[in-house]
Amino acid sequence: MNPHRTLDALVHKVEAFRALHQAPGMLVMPNAWDAASARVFAATGFPAIATTSGGVAQALGYADHEGAPADAMFDAAGRIAAAVDIPVTIDLEAGYRLAPAEIVRRVIAAGGVGLNLEDSNHQGPERLVPAEEHAERLAAVVAAARAEGVPLVLNARVDVFIARLGEPEEQLADGLRRARLYRAAGADCIYPIALRDEDALAAMVAAVGPVNAMMRRGGPLSLARLAEIGVRRVTYATSMFRETIEFVEQMAQDVFGDLPPNAIRREMPGGGA
Repeated sequence: MNPHRTLDALVHKVEAFRALHQAPGMLVMPNAWDAASARVFAATGFPAIATTSGGVAQALGYADHEGAPADAMFDAAGRIAAAVDIPVTIDLEAGYRLAPAEIVRRVIAAGGVGLNLEDSNHQGPERLVPAEEHAERLAAVVAAARAEGVPLVLNARVDVFIARLGEPEEQLADGLRRARLYRAAGADCIYPIALRDEDALAAMVAAVGPVNAMMRRGGPLSLARLAEIGVRRVTYATSMFRETIEFVEQMAQDVFGDLPPNAIRREMPGGGA
């Protein structure tokens, strides 16, 4: 296949994805963890898909929070993107200690139209990367994407709220400070993961514009209310993956409970069955 034609097609998909953030209405994306889940979401009618790093890592047999090797995560993202025709944006956690140019190169190679980068510090003693340091990293990612000719859509995750550092007022103040820095660095959207307070979300929207809210079924705010607040984008993090695993666990227990007395069972530790 002509590599220039392939790159042109990706750029066209990136531009279509960016336009979804600017169109009337709110962009809602489920989070896929493999090609099968991605195909289900695409067939349902969603215009774009996000990946879930936690779901992908666990589906591959690793722990969340950069417990999986970068190669495995990018390979999985590439399979997801190749499985559907709609845009796929890739959750890259904190970037696996890769240089910004390498991150961009590998997102493009995987067929991603955008990426999440979070400010959690998975490699050091501090829970969060200093805001100014992370903003510099984001700016370098934006510059690298521009240099590659593929203007990837950057979703900057603000982890103050999920880390629960300080009282709610302190979290909001630090979250707003980080959000403003990340937007100034070139992030297209701000993702204050785990922020569910309506007034705080409204303050975030007023401060930085495009905000990605985290949603889960049965959450405190409906999709309609998020749209009224002014949220531009909604994703589901690992919640759909977790609900699926819970359903599989229940099926397994039901099947196991129906086993006849003479069925072969795995011997449990301690001699039980």
